[in-house]
Amino acid sequence: MKKSLSVCIVGKPNAGKSTLLNQIIGQKLSIVTPKVQTTRSIITGIVTLDDIQLVLFDTPGIFEPKRRLEKAMVRCAWSSLSSADMIVLIIDSSSKLDDIMQEIIKRISSVGKKIVILMNKIDLQSKYYMENMSSASQIAPLAKIFNISALDGNGIDSFLSFLKENATDSGWMYEEDDITNLPARFLASEITREQLFLQLHQELPYNLTVECESWQEQKNGSVKVNQVIIVGRDIHKNMIIGKHGSRIKEIGSIARVNIEELLGIKIHLFLFVKVRENWEDNPELYHNMGLKY
Repeated sequence: MKKSLSVCIVGKPNAGKSTLLNQIIGQKLSIVTPKVQTTRSIITGIVTLDDIQLVLFDTPGIFEPKRRLEKAMVRCAWSSLSSADMIVLIIDSSSKLDDIMQEIIKRISSVGKKIVILMNKIDLQSKYYMENMSSASQIAPLAKIFNISALDGNGIDSFLSFLKENATDSGWMYEEDDITNLPARFLASEITREQLFLQLHQELPYNLTVECESWQEQKNGSVKVNQVIIVGRDIHKNMIIGKHGSRIKEIGSIARVNIEELLGIKIHLFLFVKVRENWEDNPELYHNMGLKY
C-alpha cells in the first residue's frame, strides 16, 4: 500500500528550514545563505522511502515584515499551514526564544494539526537549550519534540521514522524518483540568486530578484538559459557586474555548475542586469515568485 504525508516546515529566518529540506532530500534543492529571508516562496521537496512518500514544504521565515515583499513572504508561510497534514516548527536552539517565536508556537498550536518541534543546532550546545525546550513544551504540550542538527544530519533518522509512522493510505502524488514539482527554470533562477547573496555578502541589499527570460533546449540536449537580474538602483547593477565584468562572470560560472549538478544537463548560462526602481510593486514578479501581491 502506497502511503504519503505532507509536511509544512515553518520557523523564523535562518532557523535551518532550507538546510533541513536539503538534508532530507539529499540534494541542494532549497538555496541557503547567511542572509535572513533568503527563501521567498514555498519550495516543495519530495522524498520516497520504500512505500512512503513525504512531501515537504520549505516556507519563508516568519518575522515582523515591513516592506511589501516581506509581507507577501510571511503571508505565504502562514497560508501554507492549511495545505499540509503535519506542521514542523524548527527552532534555533542556540538563540533564546523571543516573543515572536513564542507567538509562532501559540499560533501553530491553534491550527488543530499534528505538530513536531525540531530543536535545531544542538551541536552548538547552547546555554538556552533547556530553557527553550521548557518554554516550547509548555506552550505546545502535545507537540512531539526532536533534537537535531540539520547541517550534519544528527537526529534526522528518528524524525523521519516518526513521519513515516504518521503517513496515511492516501497514495502518492508524484513519481518515485521525483524530488520536486518546481519547474527547472525556477530552480535555476534560485541558484543564481543564491550566488548573488553568497558572493556580494553585505554589499548587496535584498531588493533584487532573478527572472528566467528564456529557456531554449538545443539539438544536442543542452539548454541555453538567459536570466535577468533585476535591481532597484544603478549602483547595485555596477556592484554585480564588477570591474570589466569580472564579478558577474564569476557568479554565472558557479551558478552554471550548480544548475548542471542539480538538473543533470549541460547549461549555457547568460546573465544580464536590469535596473527597475520599483520592481517590488510589480504584481507579475510576485506571481513568478509564487507569491500573492
